[in-house]
Parts: sequence; C-alpha cells; structure tokens
Amino acid sequence: MKMPPTIPPPDTPPAPAADHRADTSLQAFLGSLVADAVAMPVHWYYDTAALDRDYPQLSDPRLPPACLAPRSPHPDSILWRSSYSPPTPQTDILHDQARFWGQRGIHYHQCLAAGENTLNYRLAGELFAVLRRDREYDPERWLERYVAFMTEPGRHRDTYVEECHRHFFTNLGSGRKPISCGVRDVHIGGLAPVPAIVAGLGPRHPDIRRIVRLHVSLTHRDDDVLAAADALARILVRLTRPDRPDGPRDLREAIVEEAGDWASDAKLTSWERRAATGPAACPDRAVVGTVLSPACYIDDAFPAALYLAARHAGDFAAGVRANALCGGDNCHRAAVVGSLLAAVSAPPDRLLEGLAGRAMVERLSNAP
Repeated sequence: MKMPPTIPPPDTPPAPAADHRADTSLQAFLGSLVADAVAMPVHWYYDTAALDRDYPQLSDPRLPPACLAPRSPHPDSILWRSSYSPPTPQTDILHDQARFWGQRGIHYHQCLAAGENTLNYRLAGELFAVLRRDREYDPERWLERYVAFMTEPGRHRDTYVEECHRHFFTNLGSGRKPISCGVRDVHIGGLAPVPAIVAGLGPRHPDIRRIVRLHVSLTHRDDDVLAAADALARILVRLTRPDRPDGPRDLREAIVEEAGDWASDAKLTSWERRAATGPAACPDRAVVGTVLSPACYIDDAFPAALYLAARHAGDFAAGVRANALCGGDNCHRAAVVGSLLAAVSAPPDRLLEGLAGRAMVERLSNAP
C-alpha cells in the first residue's frame, strides 16, 4: 500500500498574538481545548473518591481549576484490555507507546505535561491549521494529513489512541482507500473536531453543517453521533455569529431549541433539581454518574455535556471544573462543555495561559 508523504505543519509567518475575544468562534474552540486540558489528568476516572484523593487541587472548591499533570498509576485504567496490531509497518500508530499497552495501572495520557491536549484535540488543532491555510475543506487533503500525522513517530506523546483510529488504520492496512476506512463508532470523541471546523471556516460559512457531518463521518459513521455533531454545530453557529445575542440565557435557549431531543427544557430543569441534592464537592455528580452515564457512549454523553453547559452558562471555570470532576469521558465531553461555555463567557486568562496549544491556534488565526 502506498502511503502519502509526510506533511509538515503549515508554514505560518510570525504574527502578533490574536485577540481571542474578538472572534467568538475562535474563543469557543480555545474553550474546548482548555476543557480537555483540565480534564486530561482525570480522564476515565469512574471512582470519584479516587479522583478527589489523587487530584485535591481540582476537587477543592476553594481553589480555582487549573491544568494539571497526570499522575500514575491510574486506578480505573483498562488500557490493559485494549490492543492494536498494525496490519502493515506503514500503519503503526502506537510507535513507542505500544510497550505500555497491555499493562495495568497505566494512565491513558501519562506522557503529557500539564496543559497539553489529548490526541483527538491535537487532531482538531491539525484540522484547524488546514482549514485556516486552505480556506476550504477537502476530505481527501485532510485524510492525507491525518494519515501522515498518525503514522509519523513523535508527532504527539499521547499513550491512548481511540478505537475509531485503530479501526481506521486496520482498514487502511487491509487495502481500503482512506475515504472508506471509517466505521460505525458510537462515542462522543467524534465531536472533538466540531469547534475547530466552526472556528476554522467561520460560523457564516454556508456549507458548515454539511462539512461537519462529512468530516465526522470519516471516523464515526453512526447516525446518533452525526446528529449530535450537527446539533453542536448549529448551537455554535447560533452563538458565535457576529450578529448573535449575548448572554448565558441565550446558551440555554440555543441548547433547547437546537438540541431539544437530547436536552429539553423539562429535562434540564429536572436534572438541575437533582443537582441541588448532590454532594457539596460536585453537585453535578448527582446527574452525571447517577441519572446519566459518565461514559463515552453518545446517547448519555451528549445530554450530559449539554446539561453541564446549560447549568454553568456564564461561569466557564465552574463548568469545566464540574465536567472534569464528573469523571468518565470528561475529555470528550469537553468539546461540548468547553466550546459552548466559551461562546458566551470567555475563558479566564489564567486557564488560557496554561494551555500548551494556545500560541499555535492564535498564530494561525492571525495568519494572512
């Protein structure tokens, strides 16, 4: 199988730092990156007592949320049950991380530093770079970059690679064309690139919804994931257009009107009442982890993320903290929680300053 050549990052001239507040879609994308970085060390914790014990800086309500480094061992890690055997040398996507697979206690993101993003958000950053460079979306061109990024050693330092990528490269190694390598994947990780697409092409792009569905379908050919991606895109477009109304109230209204099948006004109200009875450290655990599963499956994960965004509208820091503290697949819920909260309330500078990928995003946003 002939593999595409290595594609270097876009050649972007130096530019002054962008004002992320002047472009709300860019602000929303940065919000998703921040929410992922905050959740990264506690990703896939299901034992919330262990989460609070291992990361007291995050669980202490007297302290502001921060980007922290992961610690080992991870008490809930099931990486030892995951596997990937590249069908060809050219489809090796684990590289030097392969030696950790099959071991117990391995943190999924053990090699990342505080403020770094997990793999799906690194890919979202690559996508944002391509869109800002090309000013259009070409799935074939993206797939070339995706394959090059995943198969070149050293392009990222994340230990965990989601199932969607493993299935894609298994199919690629069997001789399928890249455009046909996606599979039916029901996980919320498929939503990670949506804020990048809206920011990269702009919320006024006339074809934005079709592009979102097309891009997500390259790895997630599931009707519910595609419907959730479309709903997230509609909410982001509504909130980040220059002629948008402002304020936290508009976020809740946008969720109800654009994603009512997932989070109706009645459901949100019921969940908020339930949270009033929750534990003081994180009342939202009475909803996410009790009423709604904190796991990665889209049927509960998307409503959980919408609930967290609606409940914390107007307080970005509180929302991303709650998302992290609810455990489970908090990193991928971050695509929804972080982007929607940031669309109506800018992330605090102290969180942005801790984000490793901020400079790259802002540099590309200012490129001519």
